[in-house]
Amino acid sequence: MSDKPKSPWGGGGGSDSDGGDSNGGGNDAGPRNPWAQPPGSRPRAPRAGGGIEDLLKRARGGGGGGFGGFNLPGGGNGRSLWGWGAGLLVLAWVLLTSVHVIGPQEQGVVTFFGKYSGTLDTGWRLTFPAPINSVDKINVTGIRSFEFPDGGGANLVLTRDGNLVDLGYAVQWNVSDPQKYRFELDKPDDAVKATAESAVRAAIANSTLDDVLGAGKIEIQNRVRESMQKVLDDYQSGIHIVSVALNNASAPQQVMDAFKDVTAAQNDRQSNITQAHGYATQVIANAQSQAASFNGVYAQYKLAPDVTRRRIYYETMEQVLNHVDKTVVEPRNIAPLLPLGGAKVAPNAPATGGDR
Repeated sequence: MSDKPKSPWGGGGGSDSDGGDSNGGGNDAGPRNPWAQPPGSRPRAPRAGGGIEDLLKRARGGGGGGFGGFNLPGGGNGRSLWGWGAGLLVLAWVLLTSVHVIGPQEQGVVTFFGKYSGTLDTGWRLTFPAPINSVDKINVTGIRSFEFPDGGGANLVLTRDGNLVDLGYAVQWNVSDPQKYRFELDKPDDAVKATAESAVRAAIANSTLDDVLGAGKIEIQNRVRESMQKVLDDYQSGIHIVSVALNNASAPQQVMDAFKDVTAAQNDRQSNITQAHGYATQVIANAQSQAASFNGVYAQYKLAPDVTRRRIYYETMEQVLNHVDKTVVEPRNIAPLLPLGGAKVAPNAPATGGDR
């Protein structure tokens, strides 16, 4: 207690003649901690709850109590939160890849680690989650189509008689077997286009220009469809060709005028053929009618030849003389008129003939 109280900021650092410090701290080397325990006092008990170090430690999760009841990630409770999140993600992934809704126009092709394992029909269906099972939904009833050439350019094809024709066509098709469609061909759409182009060129090469531009177009379309279907069936593509239509068949632009004249001549030819068929039908019908009439007269002739012969003679003469001017000359001394009803005839009247 006899010591002088020390300043909390320490002494001035100098010494006087009697060994003391003018600021009360002759032996002090620096400032003193103002919160340290003063000399001669009792030790203070630690406060409940700790200081700032304990608060920060608890905020980092080391104290177990957290900061205001909230646990930051990185501690024991943070790891539990991450575990719950990962579990929810796994559950959502299982539900999304295990439940499949197959539409009324679709079928689902199921693969087990990439290998085909089955086909799903319309409705709600369950499978193992991905990547164990995968489902590829394929529209099997919708009609797919394409036109060639796509950009509207020229598509020149050579005919059997050595002519070039600018040809455009359209193909309609659908999926008949989803399993084959999914696995047999790498690019089914491109395969259909390539098959169509090959079949069309082969059919046109075996046809004349008149067939392509005229009435043979329907037969060419049927041949193209059958040829495409055969090739696709050989490849087991699972594709069905619905129809093939030759939309545009015309001459190249350089010779368009000449081909217009050819087309007009072909139309006239077809019109003349139609008229000739009509006339032939009329003549044949008339001849058949005359033959039936002759057969009826012949049947009567066999029953009574003399009577029938005379009747035919009279009818024939009537038809011949009906359109001819006639003069009937009677012999002399024959009265041209018989008096009836008290009529008198002059006794010296000459007998003369006249026209009737």
